[in-house]
Amino acid sequence: MIYLKGVLSGVAAIFVALLGPGLLQALKSISRQQANGLGAIAGFWNPLFSPLFWILAISSFVLFLTASRLGSKVLRIVLFWIPTLFVSALGFGLVALFTYGWMHFRKA
Repeated sequence: MIYLKGVLSGVAAIFVALLGPGLLQALKSISRQQANGLGAIAGFWNPLFSPLFWILAISSFVLFLTASRLGSKVLRIVLFWIPTLFVSALGFGLVALFTYGWMHFRKA
């Protein structure tokens, strides 16, 4: 269970960093460049090279991992399980949506 909490904390932290300022920065760069197709998808990888992304990801990971080890069951559910499962489900849902859109609307 300890490894599951660590992996879930890491996945949720990456999605928090991507969906937070990283998504806004990527959308701004896409609209500024008027990119479409593969150029638009490549714009989503830009935040991965930003120091702000990594600072936010590491701090979120530490917060989630610390919350997963709380002694109180109620606090652990409220501060760890609910946020990490929500952010992970939202992140994987958006990845699935973009993948479906890419596969459905690509030009053969």
